[in-house]
Amino acid sequence: MIQPYTPHGQGSKTPTKTAGAQMRYLVRQLDGTRPVADLLGVSQRTVERYVKDQFKHPRAELAERLADAVRARWQPVVRSRARKAAAARGIVVETRARFGFTAAPGTTDDGRMRRLTQSLPAEYAGRLFSAREQGASESELSAIAAEGLQEIYFKDGGRRAGGLSVEFTDIDYIDFGLPT
Repeated sequence: MIQPYTPHGQGSKTPTKTAGAQMRYLVRQLDGTRPVADLLGVSQRTVERYVKDQFKHPRAELAERLADAVRARWQPVVRSRARKAAAARGIVVETRARFGFTAAPGTTDDGRMRRLTQSLPAEYAGRLFSAREQGASESELSAIAAEGLQEIYFKDGGRRAGGLSVEFTDIDYIDFGLPT
């Protein structure tokens, strides 16, 4: 199964933990304490007290609503940063799958399991993100990843194996990350 992209080394991957930091984050996101108070169902003064760290430990139901509100706004920001970084620097694909080949006569086309970790250029990262946003199936996403691996790893960017066609099947796992 293709796992959702998780950014490596791009800002914080987890939302803030303390109530004061969470409130300050929401105040920045929603442009004021009144919208945060309305969202959480508390008074504006209560929000202001959390922002100033005068209140530190919310009751259980408020803590849950607060965490849910922060999480809902945090992930799109993290994903946006990851997309921008991938568009600039490319993406790293790590996979264990069966690779079969269609090539010139006299060569083997028997597929075999391989574990590959390969950097793909920004072009393929952009295509993967676009396809995912348009609701592409796992097989369509796998085909884009296979094409990238074929061109960069097996064909070495067009320097060898010109007529080679790679089949990417029996995917054990596939993971995407940003190059370090």
